Amino acid sequence: MRVRPSRVRRLRIRKALGNAALAGAVLAVGTTYLALEKNVTLVVHGTPEAVRTLSASVGELLDSSGIDLGRKDVVVPPPATPLADGMTVVVDTLGVGTAVGTGPAGVGVWVMEGTAGSAAKLAILPTGDRFSMNQPVGTSRVVGLRVVVLGKDHDVLTNASTVRELLSAMGIEPDGEDRVQPSPRTPLHPGMSVKYTDIEFRKREFDVPIPFTVSTVYTDKLDPGEVRVTRPGAVGLMVETYRVKLANGEIVGRTLLDRRVLRAAVEERRLVGYRPGGSHGTQSGEASWYDAPGTGLTAAHPSLPFGTVVTVTNPANGESVKVVINDRGPFGGRIIDLSPEAFDAITGNLGQGVCQVSLSW
Repeated sequence: MRVRPSRVRRLRIRKALGNAALAGAVLAVGTTYLALEKNVTLVVHGTPEAVRTLSASVGELLDSSGIDLGRKDVVVPPPATPLADGMTVVVDTLGVGTAVGTGPAGVGVWVMEGTAGSAAKLAILPTGDRFSMNQPVGTSRVVGLRVVVLGKDHDVLTNASTVRELLSAMGIEPDGEDRVQPSPRTPLHPGMSVKYTDIEFRKREFDVPIPFTVSTVYTDKLDPGEVRVTRPGAVGLMVETYRVKLANGEIVGRTLLDRRVLRAAVEERRLVGYRPGGSHGTQSGEASWYDAPGTGLTAAHPSLPFGTVVTVTNPANGESVKVVINDRGPFGGRIIDLSPEAFDAITGNLGQGVCQVSLSW
């Protein structure tokens, strides 16, 4: 059986329901507030400030911040832009006319670097400093894009309409040698990438050593293989002049224009002992290989007469090869220099470089 509540009980129930509805409404308002609140960075005349706001658009943000825009003021992004959490809003005043190193009147560039809010006006001064805080932003549409200047990437905002206007506002006037991608006539659109490479051509001189040559006279007055230097050689010096191509200050190519000898090299003269008559003999020591003149099984020896046939044996594996002496050398402790084919025949490995051998002729 249903029991009808008393009047006092009905009043208590109504009060409890009212309190619950009030608490729910407060909670709903709080949740809505948190959902609508945005954290943005407001940059006014180059000074960033972190702002928490419920504004729905850039214009509402400016109104709530007490910023009244004048005729020469510019806002990036425009006031009608919906406000989003984490957005950066830039407010500045237009300059009048043109400035040194800038583009047409009212055209400018903002570079956005680092964390949110670290916006800085961008221009190039004739002093060689690449970036300065004195170039205003214009009144036409503003686009965001990537600009690569001297190999460094920059995210920028600009009201320029073409690549040429953008570079001009940055104080860059490309000459016929500089490289601009895309073409300076290309219209700008959001998200595009512009690359400027400074190309220079200069003349540079480089000192180059001149190696000396060696003149060898063979004599039977010295023991076979003995070397006597009768006149030491001396390295010479010359200057080479190049037309050097530089990209962003780095050398990327060069063309030889002239060579000038400052000091001639002095030829070294040597006496080398040998056995006349092509007498037979044996010798043991180190063999190496070199880029021999011509091809085939040839070798260089300090003293054996040209045309001598020498059997070269590798005692490590028993392999041997016959070579013909047609060159002089080596002069540094090794007893023979083999052609690549001959060295490979007794070692199977040109990467080895040197091996112990025995010679017989």
